[in-house]
Amino acid sequence: MSAECSSYVSAEQVAVSGFRCPRAGGDAGAVYCCGFQDVKYCCDDPHGFFPYEHSYMWWLSVGALVGLSIAAVVLLAFIITVCVLCYLFISTKPRSKLDTGLSLQTTDSETRGSSLC
Repeated sequence: MSAECSSYVSAEQVAVSGFRCPRAGGDAGAVYCCGFQDVKYCCDDPHGFFPYEHSYMWWLSVGALVGLSIAAVVLLAFIITVCVLCYLFISTKPRSKLDTGLSLQTTDSETRGSSLC
């Protein structure tokens, strides 16, 4: 089994002629043509995309984890602040209703209605 990698122009604007996979002197298991328009290579995985080491992905992951950690701390601080403010609001409210100084009085019609019965 072999695959044909067509010619292409690299990212450095250099014309690269087509080649057949597996290449002479290369890995015999690399029978697929992988890559993009500006870089092609023989590989053993038809879904392979990058011929490079993935060490840069680790640093992206660390950066994402640091960013997510900071966002989580900010969110947690916000939630704690809201809970503390709600507790302070509820705990400082007076327990009984305030006395307005007005007394409730019944009208004459209410007193007459109760005396008729």
